[in-house]
Amino acid sequence: MPHKIPESVLVVIHTSEMEVLLIERADRPGFWQSVTGSLDALDEPLIQAATRELFEETGIVADGETIRLHDWQLSNVYEIYPVWRHRYAPGVTHNTEHIFSVCVPRDIPIILSPREHLRYAWLPWLEAADRCFSSSNAEAILQLPRHAGYS
Repeated sequence: MPHKIPESVLVVIHTSEMEVLLIERADRPGFWQSVTGSLDALDEPLIQAATRELFEETGIVADGETIRLHDWQLSNVYEIYPVWRHRYAPGVTHNTEHIFSVCVPRDIPIILSPREHLRYAWLPWLEAADRCFSSSNAEAILQLPRHAGYS
């Protein structure tokens, strides 16, 4: 299997009532997160990666009309957890994560990839931030009111 590219997208899924969708990792039960995933190719556009990951992990289709991804034009560089470093080329220790959000209806069907996630939960945004295992994910959720136009 080829090494993962140390550049990824994070997609915060929320409703207009500021509920946030979190998904629990299958490989680490108890680890809750937003949609996240690495680029498939060095030249994959970020919006394409975010659209792909959103669909692969939740079944939500960002069609650009009724469901639109919002690029925050914000990225974080963080240290890759040691437990996952084996997925990257030797010596790679940091990842650059680009943040997106998408507002969806609360009753949108969620179809999880069972090999990736066990279950999902809709939570008020502050509670969702508290439940995330990733500090960059939690911080993105805390910034949601500003980026979603609620502040």
